[in-house]
Amino acid sequence: MKKNNQVRSRAIKRQVKKRSRKRKLILFILVPILLLVTATSVYALNMLNRAQTAVDNAYEDDGRDRSELREIDVDPGQDHVSILFIGIDQSEHRDNEGHALSDALVLATLNKDENSVKLLSIPRDSYVYIPEVGYNDKITHAHARGGSRATIDAVEGFLDIPVDYFVRLDFHAFVDVVDALGGITVDVPYELTESDSYDRRDSIHLLPGEQQVNGEEALALARTRKQDNDIERGRRQQMIMESILDKAVSIGSVNRLGNIIDAVGDNMATNLTFNEMTSFISYGISGHLNVETLNLEGSDLYLENSVGQNIYYYQLDEPHLAEVQTKLKTHLDLIDETDQYETNIDGETQTSPIENNN
Repeated sequence: MKKNNQVRSRAIKRQVKKRSRKRKLILFILVPILLLVTATSVYALNMLNRAQTAVDNAYEDDGRDRSELREIDVDPGQDHVSILFIGIDQSEHRDNEGHALSDALVLATLNKDENSVKLLSIPRDSYVYIPEVGYNDKITHAHARGGSRATIDAVEGFLDIPVDYFVRLDFHAFVDVVDALGGITVDVPYELTESDSYDRRDSIHLLPGEQQVNGEEALALARTRKQDNDIERGRRQQMIMESILDKAVSIGSVNRLGNIIDAVGDNMATNLTFNEMTSFISYGISGHLNVETLNLEGSDLYLENSVGQNIYYYQLDEPHLAEVQTKLKTHLDLIDETDQYETNIDGETQTSPIENNN
C-alpha cells in the first residue's frame, strides 16, 4: 500500500513538473513577444510624440485662411492639394537670417485618387511679377523681400495655381535629412567640384555616374550650375527629391525616423499642422507612388538696371507655361480633362491651353 502511494506520488510530481515545464516554455515564448510588442508600441509612441513636437515647433502661420485661388478650404486627407517647397541658403556664417534668397523652388501637386505627385521646378532667375514689391524681378528675390508669403504670392501669380501649403527648409536641414536616410542614390552627370554648406571652397568632389551620396554631396549636386544652367540644376533637384521620396517611403527607413525628425526639427518652417502632415502617409503606404517631374521652358533675358549693368533673367515661354498650368490644374482636379481640348474646323482634336492671366 505504501509502495503504491509512493508510485502515485512520483507520478503526480512528474505531471506537476511537466506542467511547470510547459508553463516555462510558454512564458519563454510569450515574454519576448510581449517585450517586442511593448517596445514597438513605446517606440512608435515616442516617435509620434517627437514628430508632433517637431512639427508644432516648425509651424508658421502664413497669414491666410486659405489660398485666394480656392473657393473653399481643402483637407489633405480627402482633397488634392499643393505644397511649395522653398529651399533657402540661410546660415549664421552668411549673416542673412530673415532675408535669404530662395535657392530652390519646387511646387508639388498631389492627387489622392491617382496616388501621384507632380514636381514642378521653378528656375530661381524666372522673371515674374512680385506682388510684395509691385514690379517684375527674379523670383528668388521674393523671399528676401517678404519671406514665404511673398514667395507664395509670386508663385500663385504667375502660375495661377493655388499654393495650399509651404515647407521651407534651409540647406543644413537638407544635408541632415539625407544623412539621416543613410544617403541616397543619384546619377551625377559630370565631374564637379563645389563648396559645402559652410562655403568651404572646392571641398566636395564628385565623379560622373550613378552612386550613393551623403548630405553634403547631394547638396553640392543640387546647387552647382557652373557647367550648365538653372534649368539643368532644376532637373537635378527634382531627381534628388525623387530619390529622397523613394528612400523615405522604404521599409528600411522606419528605423531612421527619429534621426529624420531630429534633422528637420530646427531647420524647417511650414503652415502644415501635425494632423495635416500625417494625412500624407497614405501616399507612401497605399502602393506605388507615381512621380512626374515638370520644367518651365524659357530663354535668356538681359535687362539694364539703374546703373547701366546688364542683369540676367530667365524669360518664361508663355505657351509652354500655359500647358504646365493646364496639366497642374487637371492634376488638382480644378478643371475637367475635357476642358483641355477643343475641336478645330477639320474636326480634329487639339490641345487648348488655358490662357495665362498675367
